Order: sequence, then structure tokens, then C-alpha cells
Amino acid sequence: MLTLQEFYRTRLNFVPENLKKGLGHFNVFKRADVALCRSGQALYSRKDYYKISLLKGRFRIQYADKTVVSQKNTLVFSNPMIPYSWEPLGEDKGGFFCLFTEEFFNQYGQMKEYPVFKPGYNKVYDISDEKLERIEKLFIQMSEELNSDFEYKYDAIRGLVFSLVHEALKMQPSHETETTSSNAATRISTLFMELLERQFPIETPDHRVKLRSPIDFSEHLSIHVNHLNRSLKELTGKTTSQLIAERIAQEARMLLRHTSWNVSEIGFCLGFEEPAHFINFFRKNNNETPKAYRVRGNI
Repeated sequence: MLTLQEFYRTRLNFVPENLKKGLGHFNVFKRADVALCRSGQALYSRKDYYKISLLKGRFRIQYADKTVVSQKNTLVFSNPMIPYSWEPLGEDKGGFFCLFTEEFFNQYGQMKEYPVFKPGYNKVYDISDEKLERIEKLFIQMSEELNSDFEYKYDAIRGLVFSLVHEALKMQPSHETETTSSNAATRISTLFMELLERQFPIETPDHRVKLRSPIDFSEHLSIHVNHLNRSLKELTGKTTSQLIAERIAQEARMLLRHTSWNVSEIGFCLGFEEPAHFINFFRKNNNETPKAYRVRGNI
């Protein structure tokens, strides 16, 4: 997962002093001014921040399990849970992007609740020439506000970001409101599995899963936990807790087999505060301790 610190360090060779303050973070850039953007593509990975990008030109864009080919001008929304990438299919004509943390909007409602940032909804929007000028102007206004001495500039910036989101929502096709129980269960199951899988693989000892309980997933999907459980049970025959435990146990086995991290580090990455809790979980799901499993795998 690319963190904000790594973004600034690798793309711009500096880290802003206010990056770790608790009020959230926002910045906006011309794509041509950022090193990786000048290379014409973004690598397939997750980030720990939200991002809205205006791409000018034809691109192949991948997010989650989808691939979209943009034709001219495109607005792309990304959130910390869904990996994405893009590559140019012709001349890269630049554009803009802004990035921000969830905390930047905490006083103003949950940004992650907007469809453009939720799993299962459209993340890529083709922009007409008529709308391009209006959207470019919003990014330019963000930059002007950011560099101003206006006391309430961050409130003004939040308003401009919401305007970008609203422009996309106006282009969002209506979702079907009447679905059969089976179709609804299939969709919920698909979104759940997508969220579950996108937390893996664990790449470093500092990478920690964020969604660990049925309630975590139900809140992220904006459905009641009982509805989530019924849908998964209908499609898979297993409860939400069973599916989460199976996937975490699978990742635990992979980390024990393929890394030299100690048991405490692996348990922490997988969401266990105490090593004993992880050892008990592993024994319950694998009928042996993590140490015994690792030794057996090395024989």
C-alpha cells in the first residue's frame, strides 16, 4: 500500500510538515508536475488516501476486477480499499489530481459514503468537452485557494471537492431499486468478497488489515450486519465470521511459510492485539500452533 509519506517522498522528494497532524490532509497537483505522472502510468496498488484524477487522453484504467478504456477525458475516483492502475493508449495530455485523507472531511460527513467511493459503484466517468472546462476550473480553484491566505480556505476547498463529486453523480446511471432476493444476495456477496480480498496479500510488517469483523464489513457496505450474514449464508453456506476467519487463516499460513516475520508480527498484521489471541485463533483453524506449522513446513 502506498502511503501519503511515500507518495511525497518518491514523487516530490519532500514530506509536508503538517502531514501527520490530526486535522487531515489535502493537496492538488497538475499531473505534469509529478514524477510518476510524467511517466504516463500509475502502478496497480492500494493507497492510504483518497484521490480524484482528471486524465486527458485515452487510457486503460483498472480498478478492483474491472478494466475500462477511456476515450478522451476522464474523471477517476479512488479510495484506500480498492487498488487501481492506468496506462496511456496514446498521447498523455496531462490533467489534474487532488488527494486527501478521510480525516479532512470528518466534520462534514463521511466522504466514503458517496457512491463514487463505495465498492460496486462506478469509479470512472467520461467527461464531455462541455464539462471538461468546468471540471478543470474546479481543480484550478482548489490550487488557488490552497495557496491563498484566506482564513477559511480549507472549507472552500471542501466545497470544491464536493462539487467534483456532485458533477460525477449527475452522470451516474441510476441503479436498479427493484432486484430479486437472489440478485441482491449475489451483489452483496460479490462486494464483500472484493473488500475481503483487497486487504491481501500482506506486504510488510507495517501493513495491517482494517476490516476484521462482520460489523466492519457491514458498515463499509452500508447494510445491516444481519442482512450481510443472510446474503453470504444464502450464497456460500457460510457465515460472515467463517469467511473472514478462513481468509485470515489462509494469509497466516502464507506468512508463516514465506516470510521470516515472528509470530507477534504476523498476528499484529492480521488484526490481533495480543500474540496469544493469534495463537489460539490459528490453533482453532489449523489444529496446530503457528510455530508447529512453520517447523513442519521447513522440514
